[in-house]
Amino acid sequence: MFQPTIPLGGYAGWAFLSRTKEKQQAAFEHSPVIERETRYFEKNIGKIRTAEELVSDRTLLKVALGAFGLDDDINSKAFIRKILEDGTLTTDALANKLSDKRYLAFSKAFGFGDFAVPRTGLSEFGAEITGLFKARSFEKAVGDQNGDLRLALSLQRDLKEIADKKTSVDTKWYSIMGQPPLRKVFETAFGLPSSYATIDLDTQLKGFKDRAERTFGSADISQFTDPAKQEKLIRLFLVRSEAQAFTAGAVRGQTALALLQGVGR
Repeated sequence: MFQPTIPLGGYAGWAFLSRTKEKQQAAFEHSPVIERETRYFEKNIGKIRTAEELVSDRTLLKVALGAFGLDDDINSKAFIRKILEDGTLTTDALANKLSDKRYLAFSKAFGFGDFAVPRTGLSEFGAEITGLFKARSFEKAVGDQNGDLRLALSLQRDLKEIADKKTSVDTKWYSIMGQPPLRKVFETAFGLPSSYATIDLDTQLKGFKDRAERTFGSADISQFTDPAKQEKLIRLFLVRSEAQAFTAGAVRGQTALALLQGVGR
């Protein structure tokens, strides 16, 4: 399979990837494995009418989960079946109870629990899902070399979708807080610790909005449809992530040195 070329890390690596992304992603999508799996999905998904049928076909399930960044759940068939069969229309549906809203998007896209006839029968459904799968698979391949750049790529896609929704500012922030990849970017860019997720939800919301106001002049998520502001967000994330990694490495080095000095006494 084609592997993306990323000669640098941090913001310099992002600049290189941005310049070459179109060609690199096209080459990746034409690799034999990706073409084989997407062709299989588009040919066979229209025959699937139940969640049980989907989870019983590993290739279909791989593409379906990969399209929503849920690859790690490939062996959790009972869990995925429950997510799909519950649907999204009732408050007690499992997808509505989970903090990670990728499951909600996944269940809603297939519609097994929401409609008498699932969306799998729609003529454009196969291409819709394989398009998402190709994009996320490329991001995953980038992430195999640099996890921060993968997060930056996913932000470009997912943040616009949230920003364009006709919902309140708070609802948009809750959507970001409920998607681990997006949350990680904002937490890092705003200098918030990962432990921030353990505090009261309303306090978290206020903290995110306050940092956005301070950094960008507004707490409104729709501002990130502006390419310049989105790029500033990505730059802050990458620079601060590199700084955190450097600091952590320095601390580990000092600890190791102290231990060696102690052994030498």
